[in-house]
Amino acid sequence: MTATAPRPFGRTLCAMITPFTAAGALDPDGARAHAARLVAEGCDGIVLSGTTGESPTTTDAEKSALLRAVRAEVGDGVPLLSGVGGPDTAATLRLAGQAEEAGADGLLVVSPYYSRPPQAAVEAYVLRVAESTGLPLMVYDIPGRTGVRIEPATLLRLAEHPRVVAVKDCSLDLLGATKVLARTSLAYYSGSEELNLPLYAVGGAGYVSTVANVAPRQMRAPLDAFDAGRTDEAARLNGLTARLVELMMASGLPGTVTAKALLDAGPVREPLQPAGREAADGLRKAYEELLAA
Repeated sequence: MTATAPRPFGRTLCAMITPFTAAGALDPDGARAHAARLVAEGCDGIVLSGTTGESPTTTDAEKSALLRAVRAEVGDGVPLLSGVGGPDTAATLRLAGQAEEAGADGLLVVSPYYSRPPQAAVEAYVLRVAESTGLPLMVYDIPGRTGVRIEPATLLRLAEHPRVVAVKDCSLDLLGATKVLARTSLAYYSGSEELNLPLYAVGGAGYVSTVANVAPRQMRAPLDAFDAGRTDEAARLNGLTARLVELMMASGLPGTVTAKALLDAGPVREPLQPAGREAADGLRKAYEELLAA
């Protein structure tokens, strides 16, 4: 099933951090270097200016500059998506146009957050974005952050639009994802690392991973083994990543904070705060154990 799953943006995508200088400014050189490493170590697509990229605290101009810098580094052969969603439809449409002009291959459109609109309003919002651009959309369902789910029934309707082609799924609802997969051609990308392999096994397209910022080869390895028919090996490799995934994504700290604790990528922007010494030491230990496994 996986072999025929649609993969409009690749299979192993990284939700890339946004490097900053020590003074807190955008670091285009750092972004280019980090993107080059991700591609060299197994990421075949990159998502910029998502949650992990600190999109709530980067300006529109910084988002465009980041996209242009990474595009100049990786060339046209690596799909680049830019996060454009937010609580304000007008601002989302403006960002969509800027991302298209700056060279994005697709848009990551998170459902409107904080206002918690009903499903009809969420659907209308996504369709407004789809009609405003020539780029394909990856709809981002992350109710734990936005406060509102993009229900499977809504995704079934959205799938009828030719530019709504993919989902980044952080709903933690494998049954719901399976139902949509069975009835549409949407490409499902896991946005929750603990479900990367399970979702892939039922027809998912791959993943969009924060942990891939620090361990791109190790996150990719279970999918490679699965594709080769070595399912036992895929499960074993997946298990090796569990401790680092837990500490980076389920420790109470945002993934941006934990990723930057392991990378030379500058500070996080307030209101985020850097990881404390104890958390950073634990992350480093789990990271080194994974690399040595």
